[in-house]
Amino acid sequence: MKAIVLAGGYATRLWPITKHRPKMFLPVGDTVVIDRIFEELEADDRIEEVYISTNERFAGEFEEHVEERGFEKPTLSIEDTTGEDEKFGAVGALAQLIDRENVDDDLLVVAGDNLLSFSLGDFIDDFEGRTEPTIAAYDVGSRERAKSYGLVELDGDRVVDFQEKPEDPNSTLVSIACYAFPADALVLDEYLADDNNPDEPGRFVQWLRGRRDVYAYTFDGAWFDIGTPESYLDTVAWAIDGDSSVAADATVENSEIGSGVHVMPGATVTNSTLEHSVVFPEATVEDCTVRDSILDEHVDVAGVDLTGALVGEHTVIPDGE
Repeated sequence: MKAIVLAGGYATRLWPITKHRPKMFLPVGDTVVIDRIFEELEADDRIEEVYISTNERFAGEFEEHVEERGFEKPTLSIEDTTGEDEKFGAVGALAQLIDRENVDDDLLVVAGDNLLSFSLGDFIDDFEGRTEPTIAAYDVGSRERAKSYGLVELDGDRVVDFQEKPEDPNSTLVSIACYAFPADALVLDEYLADDNNPDEPGRFVQWLRGRRDVYAYTFDGAWFDIGTPESYLDTVAWAIDGDSSVAADATVENSEIGSGVHVMPGATVTNSTLEHSVVFPEATVEDCTVRDSILDEHVDVAGVDLTGALVGEHTVIPDGE
């Protein structure tokens, strides 16, 4: 079995934090988002090879990251794009990778920007029990939130209906970006040849369900789709158990550090109040109130109130002009 980790997006909703780094490298607790996935795939003997589907712009960062972490299975498979307006869409990129790498094995596909509380090994066990297309499904608990995903209706664990981003969801069980396909279900070229949507994997699953049985692996616990500042901050808060986390070599003086706050190594926080925020390495916060915000590396902010702010690296506020 082979695996593809989808990591080709440009994360524009998280700019400027992700303008010069893949969002999969955003720190979550004591690791980064994508390493949680790499570590599981590295340890599973059933996975022979892992392809990282990324773009030309971030290829160097991924190559360096894999080498530094010592992962042996991942190899880069690079899309011929450098910007958001050139993207092929998730299904289009997946089809190109399968052709480019001559993949003809059973295949696990997982989004590199998802934090999953279930074991990928358990998901593969479930798939291998049937060797039929299998998707991971999660109850998001809100019909409003369900509108943003593929809605799944089940009979037992068999998918009997699938609706991509319905206007009026009749349940809250949604498909997440984790799929397993037997080799004979990798018919993406046929799907795309019919002028179907190239961007949303759920559309392919919906199309495939009309041709063969598709099953769902449902799980409890947590799932985070890290695509917005809010979802990233919620992911960090979950990873640190809703408490606060201050690195041993960070400096925090005369400050109130609330819940869901991660202060990273080398950062300095003085005379400030922080709530539900992330302060990256070597950032400086002085005489501030910071809520629901992300402050990148080497940021220097003083004497300001920030709420819902994304402050890019090396920014100084106020700038003195």
